[in-house]
Amino acid sequence: MIQKVGRGLLRSELKTSIHARAYATTRPSLHRANEDKSCVHPCYSNTNKLSTLHRPTAIVLLNMGGPATLPAVQPFLTNLFSDGDLIPLPLQSFSAPWIAKRRTPQIEKQYAAIGGGSPILKWSEQQGQGMVDLLNEEIPELGNFRSYVGFRYADPLTPEMLGRLKEDGVKRAVAFTQYPQYSCSTTGSSLNELYRQVHKLGSEGIKWSVIDRWGMHEGFVEAVTSRILAALEQLPAHRRSKATLLFSAHSLPMSVVNRGDPYVAEVAMTVGSVMRRLANHETPHANPYRLVWQSQVGPSAWMGQQTSEAIKGLARLGGIEEKRAAADNVVLVPIAFTSDHIETLYELDLEYVKEGEELGLTVVRAESLNGSPIFIRAMADIVKDHMKETEGPNGQPVSQQMMLRCPGCTNDTCGQQKRWFSKWGSD
Repeated sequence: MIQKVGRGLLRSELKTSIHARAYATTRPSLHRANEDKSCVHPCYSNTNKLSTLHRPTAIVLLNMGGPATLPAVQPFLTNLFSDGDLIPLPLQSFSAPWIAKRRTPQIEKQYAAIGGGSPILKWSEQQGQGMVDLLNEEIPELGNFRSYVGFRYADPLTPEMLGRLKEDGVKRAVAFTQYPQYSCSTTGSSLNELYRQVHKLGSEGIKWSVIDRWGMHEGFVEAVTSRILAALEQLPAHRRSKATLLFSAHSLPMSVVNRGDPYVAEVAMTVGSVMRRLANHETPHANPYRLVWQSQVGPSAWMGQQTSEAIKGLARLGGIEEKRAAADNVVLVPIAFTSDHIETLYELDLEYVKEGEELGLTVVRAESLNGSPIFIRAMADIVKDHMKETEGPNGQPVSQQMMLRCPGCTNDTCGQQKRWFSKWGSD
């Protein structure tokens, strides 16, 4: 039987982890981060009016995005398959629209199955609003913070986001990737696009800095841990400590991995941090676990083992071993996503549900971070630390790790973009 973890309240999250309590009590309280606020513009939060003392400081949440409606699916796919940083294709400008058109009917059915569109924009706006509410309460001296969303493949796209920055008179902006772990195909692609569009649209004049990775931040790790503990509670008490945790992340083509992309190592570091946090819990869990990979596209080699194959393998091994408790109870943990979208709501919840039922497994999916107050608190802390570091006398706009290119990199834009951001977004 498959179970989907329902949305937990902050109270239940904090009860599940002594570390959640410690993290929450050592940080300022979260007042409005969990409210369902709507934005007057799809890439802009309008709660904080323009200060008469200083211009707004933009916190730009970068992510892949997703089609909000079924008619938006084909443009989304066209943008996605046109991105050579994500999926390198021969004759990409010709092949991408053709592939997108062929795949649209199938993908439209998937989005129809999850309600007719992706919720990623809704969650990005809610997370961003909660984050800037905290920042404006706690460090108003460092900026009049506003949250903007810039998606790579769906509205609001980067040009639209830049238009809003210009319209609002922004002169200071932080590019805050919503991919916890860095990859040239995700964060790198978004930064490349931001660099290109700034020069194409003449949007110079903004002082930029970058938060490029944060997969081991204590608040993020705690937010994931709390979701896992809530998921384990869905299982019978005597089976919780033996349930297998499958940490599922978006896969990468091996061509990307082999040129030296850091993503695989950084995801593994996140998993290790989460497992250590679980082991330190007041009711220790020493669950067996594996890191697995999902969402492979096309016939080329991708990073494995695939999540689907891992589920099948656990069922097979459980059938030949005497102690089946570990193999029969599985917790799927989305470890590289900050909110629900097609890969969690359809791929994890619907495709793997069917596989699990057919194989006789009990599979619980840990809830995505979505409106988690612990996660929104972590987002604010990440930005706060970044602002204090960058605005200091020796502040740097980018990390040393971001400046290190993959040893096998041949993308000139990557190098240009890194140099540009290292100069605060100036040539």
